[in-house]
Amino acid sequence: MTTTVCSRKTVLVPPLPRVGTFTVVLAASLLIALLAHVRFTLPFTPVPVTGQTLGVLLVAAALGARRGTAAVLAYLAEGALGLPVFAGGSGMAYLFGPTGGYLLGFLAAAWVVGALAERGSERNLRTAWLAFLAGEAVIYAFGVPWLGLYVGFSRAVVLGFTPFLLGDLLKALFAGLLLPAAWRLQR
Repeated sequence: MTTTVCSRKTVLVPPLPRVGTFTVVLAASLLIALLAHVRFTLPFTPVPVTGQTLGVLLVAAALGARRGTAAVLAYLAEGALGLPVFAGGSGMAYLFGPTGGYLLGFLAAAWVVGALAERGSERNLRTAWLAFLAGEAVIYAFGVPWLGLYVGFSRAVVLGFTPFLLGDLLKALFAGLLLPAAWRLQR
């Protein structure tokens, strides 16, 4: 709560969200949803290759920890409510299915990448790339053990980690290259 002084009276007014922030967060959640549909399926794993991680990394670096995490939370809420925003389905069952750990890992990754960006890591490609790799590691830290609950941990590494390493390294690099454009759009 903030204190506002009006006509010699002190009135407590709850802080209202700025319309601009709401719009940016919603647009960022929709960008992640759009990139979720840039996907292809590998025949041997339940985990699809998608652009979601690119979206999460880019949004977090451009918006910072709080707004980036809010955008990912909005994205997850949209999917949990049944909107077709996830790569292969929607609803609570999908959110808590075999790939749900990756989706939940997006929240923590957004916070980590956003916090690192707020400390200046996004100012050049090398340090931005390191922040993005940290975000990728966080996503794997949530996703692989969660997948392991469904397929066993050793199989989860083979099905949900190893085949995606090169692609995720490339997505992190691409996110770094797109970051200046994201800043311009945000402004």
